Amino acid sequence: MGNIVAVANQKGGVGKTTSAVNLAASFAQMKRKVLLIDMDPQGNATTGAGIEKFQLPNTTCEVLLGECLPAEAIVYSEETKLHVMPADGNLTAAELTLVNSENRDTRLAQMMSELRTEYDLIIIDCPPTLNMLTVNGLAAADYVLVPVQCEYYALEGLSGLLNTIDAIKQALNPNLEILGILRTMYDRRSRLSRDVSLQLFEFFKEKVLQVVIPRNVRLAEAPSHGLPINLYDKSSNGAIAYMALTTELTRRGILNVK
Repeated sequence: MGNIVAVANQKGGVGKTTSAVNLAASFAQMKRKVLLIDMDPQGNATTGAGIEKFQLPNTTCEVLLGECLPAEAIVYSEETKLHVMPADGNLTAAELTLVNSENRDTRLAQMMSELRTEYDLIIIDCPPTLNMLTVNGLAAADYVLVPVQCEYYALEGLSGLLNTIDAIKQALNPNLEILGILRTMYDRRSRLSRDVSLQLFEFFKEKVLQVVIPRNVRLAEAPSHGLPINLYDKSSNGAIAYMALTTELTRRGILNVK
């Protein structure tokens, strides 16, 4: 029975979707059966995983609204070896529809007991805002992976997310844990990157992952080709970093049965 990891940060532009897609693809490369759930109306995780998001018969939207079963929305990519529950712009409308619905915050969680028996790992790409879709993702997850760009406002945005996680634990999901804080777009030559990194270790200690995701041109290019970095350029620094991340997270128990 697979663990469920929500990749979340309330601040945009921190490498959240890049991390969700490439982490999922790296575990798939290790012969794990992985489901990537796209909870962001932008659908970037969907296209980044090699799935064309336009004209899909079913998406996360229909699943949340109860218009189809989860299995009817999941698409398999032979190229990336990923199972994907895709998303598109209709997901915004789904959120509005859910506002006055019963169990609106736990729609996704209610489907997880069935899905987690089918996969070694489920990764949820949450939107970069605190909304009902993010709450659904966190309510359904066992763990949260928090990508943080090493820049001036990183700690400010992170404190808001941690407050949200605590609130979700209190109200909806007492078993939710922080899997780790992932430093992204890291530039070892930058004093700011080093300073913010030190601050993260000072405040969050062992929650900060040892692996860092570097700034990497090939990593930035890969989504435009509809490929994760391990297929676009497996020798790039970005691909090497995400494979190292899978090793570190495995040591932290991400693949253990809960």
